[in-house]
Amino acid sequence: MHFDTLQGWLSWQEGFHPLAIDLGLERADQVFAALNPNHIKPLTITVAGTNGKGSCVAYLEAIYKAQGYRVGAYTSPHILKYNERIKIDGQPVSDALICDAFARIESVRANHSLSYFEFGTLAALDIFWRSELDIQLLEVGLGGRLDVVNIVEPDIALISSIGIDHVYWLGDTRDAIGREKAGIIRAGRPAIVGDPEPPDSLIQTAVEKNAQLYCIGRNFGYTKHLSTWDWFANNRHIKNLPMPALKGEHQYRNAACALLAIDQLAERLSVSESAIRLGLETVELTGRFQLIEGEVVPILLDVGHNPEAVKTLAEYLGSYFPGKRIHAIFSMMKDKDIKGVLDIMKPMVYQWFFAPLTNARATSETAMRDIFIHSEMSNVSFGYTDFADAFTAAKSQAEPDDLLLVFGSFFLVSDGLNEFKKGGLTK
Repeated sequence: MHFDTLQGWLSWQEGFHPLAIDLGLERADQVFAALNPNHIKPLTITVAGTNGKGSCVAYLEAIYKAQGYRVGAYTSPHILKYNERIKIDGQPVSDALICDAFARIESVRANHSLSYFEFGTLAALDIFWRSELDIQLLEVGLGGRLDVVNIVEPDIALISSIGIDHVYWLGDTRDAIGREKAGIIRAGRPAIVGDPEPPDSLIQTAVEKNAQLYCIGRNFGYTKHLSTWDWFANNRHIKNLPMPALKGEHQYRNAACALLAIDQLAERLSVSESAIRLGLETVELTGRFQLIEGEVVPILLDVGHNPEAVKTLAEYLGSYFPGKRIHAIFSMMKDKDIKGVLDIMKPMVYQWFFAPLTNARATSETAMRDIFIHSEMSNVSFGYTDFADAFTAAKSQAEPDDLLLVFGSFFLVSDGLNEFKKGGLTK
């Protein structure tokens, strides 16, 4: 099979494998061995976690890039364009580069059926090992142990947090989920844990594997000051660092994890304090507490889609937008804990506007109506055709000192940013 355009490849991949999510390493491992028989790989940091893994990758990318290293970063999902998943030196790679990688994968795939995510991960790994990188940063898509990213041996495993999410595939307890995410840990290598209260299963797995375990609050951490912060690990200190450009209390934990990973690799990739400072000041991450100053009412976008992430959002709103009336444009995937999210945000949101999504995993309006009723919430508006329709309705109800909040799903934020790019909605 061969296609001349990236969209052609992606459309074919979406319907090729019988399951959208099919965890396991064997298929992809065999295909990647055919693509890369000598198992060549750049220095590798693999990042897993329920929340915060994208931020950790962003910090690492910004700091290594500030030092002048050639950095590859693989993340998912994308917000606006598929190419965002595969970046070199902070820039999405071209359609042509991805298409060439897909063609190479197809030429050696034989009888192995690959999922959409497996195709994309293999393409990233194939592009990276051919690109003479100094380091590659790999974000786990789901879990860790059986996620396709785990076919690559990491030099450092970083686990940002453990929360309840993806229960169908990972289990419904923090212990079960922690065990799955700990699957990226390797014997004798650093395992960095950014969760202040990691489940016993994660710690036990690291000990069983004889990994070099570093837990925030025990082996490393941070101290906040009025306008700066300090990072420390054992006898290492960096004082008076600039505030992370990514907002929220949790970003200190994510940044601290990234700094420890950089410190652990310092003998192989040295990084100056000036590069660390520049990276912290310039790091960017689309869709995370992203503020757009509309001409009338400010707009905040956040991809938080589980209770842990939304607790962080609620804390951020309370700190940075106290007293504002919040009009929420909202939607979620049906496999998420929607009621848990609503319970957290219920006291903060003045009015809700349900924005339907075209994604097959999205919650229907009928189901969402029932969930709002069971949550005893009546300040909800339905009946909109798409994001633009729901957003326009919310904006018409907002006053200049209010806040428009778009949250609940990567796909919703993607719809929002695509509409904002067209112009008109924010005016």
